[in-house]
Amino acid sequence: MKKINLKEKLSKFSDHWSPKIIAEMNDYQFKLVKIKGDFVWHNHADTDEVFIVVEGKMKIEFENETVELNEGEMYVVPKGVEHKPFAEDECKIMLVEPRGVVNTGNTEGDLTASNDVWV
Repeated sequence: MKKINLKEKLSKFSDHWSPKIIAEMNDYQFKLVKIKGDFVWHNHADTDEVFIVVEGKMKIEFENETVELNEGEMYVVPKGVEHKPFAEDECKIMLVEPRGVVNTGNTEGDLTASNDVWV
């Protein structure tokens, strides 16, 4: 057991759209990720997805609306809801999701990241 410094963990990588695990609690993982530009439309059929903005701002596009998140804000995307995150400038976020969740959900492609990468 030891404390985790989010800024220190974020300083250890620079790639975008590639979540890094920093902790586990029961069957859930806490992941840090840097995002910039557009992601892919996707959904997670079996789980909600939590976006917590640590630094910067981002948007999550849905079929009928777009939600803007600023530093210190969070949003829960319900399971099965199609969405597309994006950020004009680099944004640093934390995801909280069950172990084994693939970042692109039901969509595989160039932005599908390796699972279980710790930082």
